[in-house]
Amino acid sequence: MPHEFGPAGLAEQVWRAAAALPHRRLLAVSSADGGVGRSTVVAALGSLLALAVPEAVVAVDANPRAWGGLGERVGAGSGSVWDALRELPRLRSRADVERWTRKGPSGLLALAGEVEVSRYRHPPNHAEAMAVVEVVRQWYPLVLLDLMMAEIRGVWRVLADASVALLVARATPDSIQHALRLLTYQQRIRTPHTPAVPVLVVVSTSPRTPGEVRAVLRQAAGVAAAVHPIPYDPMLAVAAPIDARLLAKATRRALLNLAADVLRRCAPAPTVSTDGAS
Repeated sequence: MPHEFGPAGLAEQVWRAAAALPHRRLLAVSSADGGVGRSTVVAALGSLLALAVPEAVVAVDANPRAWGGLGERVGAGSGSVWDALRELPRLRSRADVERWTRKGPSGLLALAGEVEVSRYRHPPNHAEAMAVVEVVRQWYPLVLLDLMMAEIRGVWRVLADASVALLVARATPDSIQHALRLLTYQQRIRTPHTPAVPVLVVVSTSPRTPGEVRAVLRQAAGVAAAVHPIPYDPMLAVAAPIDARLLAKATRRALLNLAADVLRRCAPAPTVSTDGAS
């Protein structure tokens, strides 16, 4: 366990849970709005989990727009999710996948979004990105999925099938309330593809949390499965690779709490014997 996350207690709990993580877990991350810090959360949480999980952890950018959000937060490189899609029939091992991944400072791997749009390359659409994810996840204990906004049916289907679903909001009343309205609506029209209530992650944009934001966060606690505020951190506010070890102490603590919650939800359900004892 890196000394930046010590001493014992919550950090040890996270590292023990990460060591026992079952294979093929999928953490799907979406939002009700754009520009709320979704890729930042994927990269920051992924950076921490890459340190804690004994095997490699990979993040996949499933945004169908030409942009480099996740790639900028992980590290430099030329490969993208488009390359993995193009080579999909020939992806037969982790080594094949990792020809196209970028590697972050703490070891997080990422299939970054495609930034070129031409007759030769383009960002995969939603179905194509999911085809890549289904192949990739067979070789990794944990895949983090950076999805588009959760306002289309396909995204909610992925959230429903994920081991854990996160919704990200910015720490403003409007952004949090938009996420809560989306959660409330989806629960009201439950379908086989409606996920269990997602965890809400709220990213602060300034060192001070206004009173109206605190009030909406209290409201959110009764709607989301859990609420995890991420405090303002200047290192999360720049488009550069994220190393969880270098973040402020309060940010590291918030990410540890989020990681502990995610890993708890990823754990297999306890088995029940025929005599009723677990």
